[in-house]
Amino acid sequence: MNTVCVQEQVLWGDSLERKWELAQSWGFDGIELRAQGDGAFAARLPELRRAAANGVNMPTVCVEMSHFIGAFDDDLRRDAVAQLSDQLRVMAILGGRGAMTPASWGMFSRRLPPFEPPRTPEADTAVMVDSLGRLGEIAAAEGVALFLEPLNRYEDHMVNSLADAIRLIQLVGLDSVRVAADTYHMNIEEADPAASLIAAGPYIGHIQSSDSNRLEPGAGHIDWALFGATVQAIGYEGAIAVESRLSGPAEEVLPSVPPLLRRYL
Repeated sequence: MNTVCVQEQVLWGDSLERKWELAQSWGFDGIELRAQGDGAFAARLPELRRAAANGVNMPTVCVEMSHFIGAFDDDLRRDAVAQLSDQLRVMAILGGRGAMTPASWGMFSRRLPPFEPPRTPEADTAVMVDSLGRLGEIAAAEGVALFLEPLNRYEDHMVNSLADAIRLIQLVGLDSVRVAADTYHMNIEEADPAASLIAAGPYIGHIQSSDSNRLEPGAGHIDWALFGATVQAIGYEGAIAVESRLSGPAEEVLPSVPPLLRRYL
């Protein structure tokens, strides 16, 4: 059965254990962690170890950094790789599944002026293959995975579709680099989200869910019955993390999400 996770930042409490109690009371059975840069996530290791020892289920971490592995600036790119390397190592210590990242976020969009990025598509590919390869080797050594998340065309210019991510993963050639599929971005970029997810099935390592409007599942028009059937069809048994904005107070709207997803999963 799929683990349904809630993102750490919507929970409150003076410890991860208290946040875990709240998450469970809303029907979730996992927490997706958030990882800032500048060594902040590695510095949380004592807290995270204690929480894991106390039964908090934390299978994945999602980056929340100011720059990413596809950055135009080489120093920023190297730092993003170093930060993600630490995140992968921490997740291995916790017994988690891995860490996810986009190529970039908010750095450039071909849909907004000046429309043409300062780096060629060929150079983008070379940079991404290098970054993913370095991180994939670390992930393999640690027994975890790196999940590459495609973002929609307004948030990134390099990796927008599941097929874009798969192309890079095939070039890297490491099983430790997988795709993180996000239903919100798929809603924008995939002409047929179900068919695209089935085609990407062998490469899917993680799934994030939010509705068509970026609100919690059930607050938009995504067909969750079709989503659930597709997840079952590809044999995906990993975590499904709810990464969304909220249509109301968390304690009012989030408890309806786990039963909605489980109804079809």
